[in-house]
Amino acid sequence: MKVVGNERRPDWPKLGPSIIIATALIVAIRTAKWVARSSADAQFSDVDVDLDKEVSFAARISIRVMHELLRRHESLFPQRVVPTYEGGSEEDSPP
Repeated sequence: MKVVGNERRPDWPKLGPSIIIATALIVAIRTAKWVARSSADAQFSDVDVDLDKEVSFAARISIRVMHELLRRHESLFPQRVVPTYEGGSEEDSPP
């Protein structure tokens, strides 16, 4: 196939750490004033249903914000150049 041009697209593997950091910041801010809890049973000290809900909420929010920013301001994020091939579909093009 013949390369007829190039297209700039978001570099998704580089966006993963941004989502993790954003999620962690949201959780940290929303739980900053929580009272420290200690479980009587050390085996289940890491089980906290409320914290699990906060993490799920924060992940949803950070992904929604990332999608909105990508939709409106794609150039803010790392880009990669993807070759555009003549004719055929994307499945026909080499990797």
